[in-house]
Amino acid sequence: MADNKKLRGKQDRAKIALNEPYEVNYFKRKHDITKEQAEKIIKDTKGNRQKANEAAQKLK
Repeated sequence: MADNKKLRGKQDRAKIALNEPYEVNYFKRKHDITKEQAEKIIKDTKGNRQKANEAAQKLK
């Protein structure tokens, strides 16, 4: 399913798309972690942004 960048809203902001490199890159830079760590966290939390942020904070 293609990501329609014109359709943004609450649902889009609540998830991190693992298949979108710019979202993974932003997440890794935000938390100063490696790409592999970011991908694992996103995958483990099923893209849930809040849970992923909490998991990344625990790494520090």
